[in-house]
Amino acid sequence: MKWIRQIIILLLMVVLGEILNKVFKIPIPGNIMGMILMLLALQTGLVKLDQVEGISKFLLNHLAILFIPAGVGLLAVTGMLKESWHILVFIAVVTTILVMVMTAYVVHALRRWMT
Repeated sequence: MKWIRQIIILLLMVVLGEILNKVFKIPIPGNIMGMILMLLALQTGLVKLDQVEGISKFLLNHLAILFIPAGVGLLAVTGMLKESWHILVFIAVVTTILVMVMTAYVVHALRRWMT
């Protein structure tokens, strides 16, 4: 019964995020809005950590299994991937470099700020 309550809390946050996204036309995906709502609920004490900790640990421990449908979906569009693989590789390389540069910049800025 405890797990069902925890799943309901998580799903409620996701559904509320989707509703906010649709009603207010916010340019942030509903599932991200749900995570923000969950963060706010945890920070304000509306939801206690022990109310969602069990299901959260379970989902994190089994995260790899949740990527299987996405991998199967990629196999379904291999023809399209074969045609545009060079573009995908370019995007992956450029975004990786951008993330590394931005991370270095943020770390550098934080170190200056903290000293």
